[in-house]
Amino acid sequence: MKKITKIICIIFVFVFNSVMSQYQAPKIVTDVNQKQKQVSSIHQFIVFDINQKPFDFSKLKGKKVMIVNTASKCGYTYQYEELQQLYEKYKNKGFVIVGFPANNFRNQEPGTNAEIAEFCKLNYGVTFPMMEKISVKGDDMHPIYQYLTQKSKNGIEDSEVAWNFQKYLLNENGILEKVIAHKTSPLDDEIIQWIEK
Repeated sequence: MKKITKIICIIFVFVFNSVMSQYQAPKIVTDVNQKQKQVSSIHQFIVFDINQKPFDFSKLKGKKVMIVNTASKCGYTYQYEELQQLYEKYKNKGFVIVGFPANNFRNQEPGTNAEIAEFCKLNYGVTFPMMEKISVKGDDMHPIYQYLTQKSKNGIEDSEVAWNFQKYLLNENGILEKVIAHKTSPLDDEIIQWIEK
């Protein structure tokens, strides 16, 4: 009788462990998915600013972010002034603008990083973070713009940078929420409402 009881107990433990391991499997999958979601954020990137110093996007956690590709010799260059106004108004309210100079459109940003920095400060008093000059489209597209423009990386939508001063709006968790056309003023109601909501 004791032998039978022992055998039953062993079978019970074996079955119980098998069942429990099956119930734990979804938990592991969920953990992996959560890690993937955390990676799909702008906060994963470290780039170089216009002075060649590392700029860590993880330091922007908790802030809404506008990323904009800029150019000094473009018909929309005047938007620097509006971007600076927007930054001044909301920089202490959990909002930041990050500019990426790019020379992808008709050679409208031919200058060096030093020349671009001087131009922005001298002509528009820019104080929001400016990064080093990069490419925002084509074969040499910077990884941060691959993230912004490819749904497979950002998890939200595909897009293409159509021209200088296209704007990408990311929430406090570093997740893409809106793509705003280059023609749209940085002071447009849609952008203001997004910042204030």
